Amino acid sequence: MLGTMLSGLALPAHAQTDSQTPLAQFNAEAEPVAAENTLPEGQVIRAVLVEGSQRIEPDTVRSYVQLQPGATYTREMLDEALRDLFQTELFADVEIRDNEGELTIVVQENPVINRILLEGNRRLDDDDIRGEIRLAPRQIFTRSRARADVARIIELYRRRGRFAASIEPQMVELDQNRVDIVFEISEGPRSRVQQINVIGNDVYSDSDLRSEMATKQSRFFRFFSSSDTFDPDRLAFDQQRLRQFYLTEGYADFRVISAVAELTPDRSDFIITYVVEEGERYQFGELELDSDLRDFSSEQFTSFIPMQTGDWYNAQQIEDTIDRLNETAGLLGYAFAEARPEFNIDREDRTMSVRFRIEETPRVYVERIDINGNTLTRDKVIRREFRLQEGDAFNSFLVRRSQARIQSLGFFQESLEIAQSPGSAPDRIVLTANVEENATGELQVSAGFSSLERFILNFSVRQRNFLGKGQELRAGVNYSSYSNSIELGFTEPYLFDRNIAVGVDLFRRDFDSFNFIGNDRNTTYQQVSTGFQVRAGVPLTEYWTLALRYGLSQEDITLDENTFFLNGQCSPLLAGRFLCDTTGKRLISSIGYSLVYNNLDNNIRPSSGRRLILSQDFAGLFGDVRYLRTRADFDQYFNIGSGFIFGLSAEAGYIHSFENRGGAGIDDVRLTDRFFLGEPQIRGFDIRGVGPRVQRFSYSPGTNDLITDPRFVTDDAIGGRAYYLGRAELEIPLGSGARELGFRPSIFVDAGAVFGVTNPTLQTFPCLDANGNEVGQTPCTGGTTPGPIVTRLLDSNGAPLFIDNTSGVLTTDATTGGNPNTEANRSIAPFLERFVGDSPSPRVTIGAGVSWNSPFGPFRIDLAYALLQEEGDEDKIFSFNIGTQF
Repeated sequence: MLGTMLSGLALPAHAQTDSQTPLAQFNAEAEPVAAENTLPEGQVIRAVLVEGSQRIEPDTVRSYVQLQPGATYTREMLDEALRDLFQTELFADVEIRDNEGELTIVVQENPVINRILLEGNRRLDDDDIRGEIRLAPRQIFTRSRARADVARIIELYRRRGRFAASIEPQMVELDQNRVDIVFEISEGPRSRVQQINVIGNDVYSDSDLRSEMATKQSRFFRFFSSSDTFDPDRLAFDQQRLRQFYLTEGYADFRVISAVAELTPDRSDFIITYVVEEGERYQFGELELDSDLRDFSSEQFTSFIPMQTGDWYNAQQIEDTIDRLNETAGLLGYAFAEARPEFNIDREDRTMSVRFRIEETPRVYVERIDINGNTLTRDKVIRREFRLQEGDAFNSFLVRRSQARIQSLGFFQESLEIAQSPGSAPDRIVLTANVEENATGELQVSAGFSSLERFILNFSVRQRNFLGKGQELRAGVNYSSYSNSIELGFTEPYLFDRNIAVGVDLFRRDFDSFNFIGNDRNTTYQQVSTGFQVRAGVPLTEYWTLALRYGLSQEDITLDENTFFLNGQCSPLLAGRFLCDTTGKRLISSIGYSLVYNNLDNNIRPSSGRRLILSQDFAGLFGDVRYLRTRADFDQYFNIGSGFIFGLSAEAGYIHSFENRGGAGIDDVRLTDRFFLGEPQIRGFDIRGVGPRVQRFSYSPGTNDLITDPRFVTDDAIGGRAYYLGRAELEIPLGSGARELGFRPSIFVDAGAVFGVTNPTLQTFPCLDANGNEVGQTPCTGGTTPGPIVTRLLDSNGAPLFIDNTSGVLTTDATTGGNPNTEANRSIAPFLERFVGDSPSPRVTIGAGVSWNSPFGPFRIDLAYALLQEEGDEDKIFSFNIGTQF
């Protein structure tokens, strides 16, 4: 009998059911080995039989080999037959037996996969890994596919920076020749860059060059960043960064000879080594322009270039010059003009001369504007944002501006570009806007907690592209412990297809003002406003806009009568003169305007550009209030590179009253119309924690000693006529993982003040000597002590009230049953009022914060410390907001 078997990869022929067999042999290749025998060669095949096949027909097995009855076989033919059968990957084991020319092919079929299991993966989801696996249930198991799946999973982990990951496939045998395949995964640590070495650099140090690379060395403080994770693509990018750095410093011959990343023996870290050749440093030689465009002469060239002969060579300045030349040609209508630099290097003088060549091209006109991809948005909504029309001379600046305006609508994808293609003639061009619409309807239901407003509930619905016409329709309801509101609004951006925006807002707002008694909030007055506002906006230029508005509202301000009223009237002793003067109903009619300059690159999260707003509102067309409120706002943003965004903001305001409300200690501007400052405008202070305020201090009973414990001090912010506020903030970039989660940390400095209010009339109490005689008014000096103020209680008609001696109830009768009743009165314990904080001196805070677009709503945390503050200011180190906009 001649037998030849496959060794190494064959599955056990008689493995126990549900046993687990490692598949470490997947990396080996099967080679048939002929068994030694002494049978003569050249025997005639009488028959070819098949044994062991279950799912595969015997004729199918025989079709895979070249053994046919009547033919003469050799040892090589048998070995070839075994190879052919194993190459089908249908069999786990094959054996050929010979009985005097009767050949029997004994096969053990590969098992059927029952299911595929993953174990040990924590950093990657099952769905991510299963996307790389080609084996599937109910398929026939093959070794080559299993080996390929292992390789793909390992490659997936390497792309995630885990080069120490290993996969141990296991096989669990079941009955009926079925198996479970288990991929046991050891993910290992993320492979980080332990060290970056540079060889061949003489001019710049290793640390200088490492600072130019996107890849960073692993350090403990980079726990939020992924820049220290090894990435082969980033390695190639860093070589370009190095070359770019040297080319901007004058080293035109610089090159990276090699870049090698070596994995440490434990496969946990990488050591990267760059071998560089710096070369010589060059200066600019002659700089010339050779232009065939009749509208752009060589004499104008010097105004376009940032470098001069003798400056150190800088490749970035060459690129900037090319961009400016192409942009200028585009502004002149030459869409297809292209500046090309021609270099002449003098290695002896170490100079680089550059000639910029612009060949003649025809002036181009816009033949057609095509818009594709808009299914909901109407064509005219997009076309009216184009700064060019069909038939106009081409202008590259206006094309970019059109693209920015379309993107600012917020209806389409951020990567929108206006494509340019040749038209039907050399002087014609076709502009194509390929848009991809985003969802513009928003439904928001959220709840949260804020250190400002405690519990918050918000429900709003908004459609920014109503019926595809670009109109905005919105409705919202907000509720918190201190404010409630309901608002409806509609905006038409193009009235009668003209560039005039109009809108209307209806609102009802309830607001509870409060003061602080220690750390406890105490509601002071309730303000209810109901009204509407009509808006209109007209663009003056591309960046300047004039906005007009008119508003009419009814305002009702009330105090808790049980707390602040005495004898049916607001009592200054209980509420304070400034609060009593605020109560009542008023009709407010106001008209205003805003002059806006805005060239920000993004109105929501700007990284560059400027915004300037000047606003004035005049109340007094009719109604009960007359004032002029003026405000100015300025914002400037700088992209300083490497993901850092620096922002400067300043704002100021002043309100002037046209009323003479009269009386000492009464300001002509009502309390509710004044400016207030604190959290969140200036971080590091509590809400309304900056500016003029009235404080009430109690006395220790029977003494002249004030109780200064903040828990027992009543603190009322009364605002000011004027304010200013400035901010400087630096947004710090994080790694890609943190950016995807929506984390945006920053450091900041805030400064501001609110001031300019008439000194309010403060309450005083009688000073009593040792015999209880009144000898003056507070503050008391010497041995005198403040005494209480006793006020008679009156009914609604002004008649005095008495306490019935028999029943104890209040009555207007002086006697009951011939017995005199006790006069009813209220004794108010003495206190001292102080007016503080009315100063234009800046309050300055520094701090750090982080914004997070969390799954449950926007979240903002700030830690701030007050460097400068005035007496009475309420500082606050920690603040946070959840579920509201910040």
